[in-house]
Amino acid sequence: MSIYDKLFPPKNYRLSNGKEVWQKRSRAPLYVLLVLIMSVVSIKTTKFNPVTLVKRGNEFFVILGRMIPPNPSYLGSIWNPIFDTIKMSLLGSALGSILCVPFAMLASTNVCKNRVIVAAMRLMFSIVRTLPTLVSALIATFIFGLGTIAGTTAIAIFSFSYIGKILYEEIETVDMGAFEAMEAMGTTKTRAFIVAIIPQVLPSFLSNSLYNFEGNVRYAAVLGYVGAGGIGLILNEQLGWREYPNVGMILVVLLITVFVIESISRWARKKLV
Repeated sequence: MSIYDKLFPPKNYRLSNGKEVWQKRSRAPLYVLLVLIMSVVSIKTTKFNPVTLVKRGNEFFVILGRMIPPNPSYLGSIWNPIFDTIKMSLLGSALGSILCVPFAMLASTNVCKNRVIVAAMRLMFSIVRTLPTLVSALIATFIFGLGTIAGTTAIAIFSFSYIGKILYEEIETVDMGAFEAMEAMGTTKTRAFIVAIIPQVLPSFLSNSLYNFEGNVRYAAVLGYVGAGGIGLILNEQLGWREYPNVGMILVVLLITVFVIESISRWARKKLV
């Protein structure tokens, strides 16, 4: 008998008919032990020090206190960057969501029967999805220069991979009857896809795209740190100058903007269900 069997022996129960039923042994202790081992290794690797967190954690609230009250006179300098952030998020989300549709079609096993193409498309989505948005924004600034076009490109790349993966998984769950019937009548695969499959996935596609857009508004706020434009640019600038009341005003405007966009998006997604 193994050590695990000795520590956590299986239980048996006697039924009314005299038969014995053995309960399947729980693997929860093994999972807990594995998580503990991984946590210890992670703490040693990252040199995480809980003592430092306890001693210096209160500094967060000190800086937060310096942001209160926010500086209302700085509000005029926030409008253009916050609108740039919204425009970047909206345009990038729309471009990425639209461009991923043909690639998602080729990545669906029930639409594309060529396994090589399916594997290549899925590999592409996986590679693009692992690229951090800040890294793609930094690369875009080298190509297009500083400004909102770099931020829009980074958001479009992220939206392309995120919506594309969700879309091809949804395509694989649709009813293929109408698609196969149109192919049998001689219709091209693309035409059959547009007529038979897109109406089935359109509500969830739009819902996911709206959800992606509201998330991108939050992500776009930090793209200014690499020069990709938007409100992150002045946020980084004011933090560097230790102008905490101005930072507080920026965060208030960003909070209100995100709340309004999320409320509108939530209402629109309910209408699509």
